[in-house]
Amino acid sequence: MTAPDPHAHIRIVLVETSHSGNIGAVARAMKNMGLGNLWLVNPASFPDEASYARSSGASDVLDRAVVVDTLDEAIADCALVMGTSARGRKVPWPVISPADCADRAAGQAGAGEVALVFGRENHGLSNEELQRCHYHIHIPSNPDYSSLNLAMAVQVICYELRMNHLRALDVAGEETSLEPMLRPGDVGWDIPQASVNDVEGFFGHLEQVLVDIDFHRRENPRQLMTRLRRLFQRAHLDQMEINILRGILTAVQKSAGAGKGRPEPQQEQE
Repeated sequence: MTAPDPHAHIRIVLVETSHSGNIGAVARAMKNMGLGNLWLVNPASFPDEASYARSSGASDVLDRAVVVDTLDEAIADCALVMGTSARGRKVPWPVISPADCADRAAGQAGAGEVALVFGRENHGLSNEELQRCHYHIHIPSNPDYSSLNLAMAVQVICYELRMNHLRALDVAGEETSLEPMLRPGDVGWDIPQASVNDVEGFFGHLEQVLVDIDFHRRENPRQLMTRLRRLFQRAHLDQMEINILRGILTAVQKSAGAGKGRPEPQQEQE
């Protein structure tokens, strides 16, 4: 069963943005994370060349943007409103993190529109505007330098929305980019993992080369091969990597005049 897409019912609301380039940057941040519903409350200038230039290809988000005169118009039909705030209030208000914001927005899917409200570049949202919000969103930035560019703040929230949606898809059994790709066998790795026999053949070949170049003595092995084994097994080699390494070993043998070529696998394991 496909997880519902919360992006369809979420609107990003910018209040009285003074620099139109920031509107374009916000559109870019939104489209990066799969959102496209932008509302503008009394912007100083829009649309204009600066906003489209800064959008870097997210012009479709700007083309669909809804421009209204007041915040009340932007949120009138919404069931949930959350606004960003960096300041403490005399009257405490429910405060949530960006991740909690994403959870609540996703939980609202199908029950009504959700508005995420961002204030002016120089002083954010007014107390009256924040009182229109059910929750205040606090981005826990560096307290010694907490000011975020408008588009950066939007990007943080949109990223959390994106991650929340991808986790829901993952739970629903759909393929996402959340799973790490670290070694052979992980989804997306291009070459199968080397078999135990392949790896043992490599270790036998490696030991023979080290003997051939007088780096290793079988009669006094100490811990050399044990530590090399630990090193290479920690790497989780794939089949092509084994072939490359054995090709290097064969070239070393030929260059050193110590071998006639690659040893047979049975010989290597003795």
